[in-house]
Amino acid sequence: MGGKLYFMIKKKKKKDEVYALGQYISMSAHKARRVIDQIRGRSYEETLMILELMPYRACYPIFKLIYSAAANASHNKGFNKADLIISKAEVNKGTTIKKLKPRARGRSYLIKRPTCHITIVLKDISYYEEYKRFIQNLPKNDREKYLSGNYRLI
Repeated sequence: MGGKLYFMIKKKKKKDEVYALGQYISMSAHKARRVIDQIRGRSYEETLMILELMPYRACYPIFKLIYSAAANASHNKGFNKADLIISKAEVNKGTTIKKLKPRARGRSYLIKRPTCHITIVLKDISYYEEYKRFIQNLPKNDREKYLSGNYRLI
């Protein structure tokens, strides 16, 4: 009778989003976050250029993930790659792989290899282009009402 009850919240699928998930990537979450923070909110093409020029080891697996998410977007949903932006990019800590290395006098030394899980979500902004056109066609005082607040579409 004392069992625990777990609720699983199902993520609502959005029409304009596509994601790619990389699990158990062998690097620390802190090092991957350093790169992810630079590309969050940027366009797909700009992100690929940034990642190719950054000197960090974390860039290559993130580059592959973004490329994969864009391939998912164009193949599964028919999105144009030029209209994609990185709406959400997060890095979570994974399990730590532990190995024993033999040392002098019969001792052993623990080697820890941290892993991380990276999630990349791409959003198609062609929907928002229609919204921008709608706002531009509004009268000036109505347009100011829409744009006066801190509205953030992305």
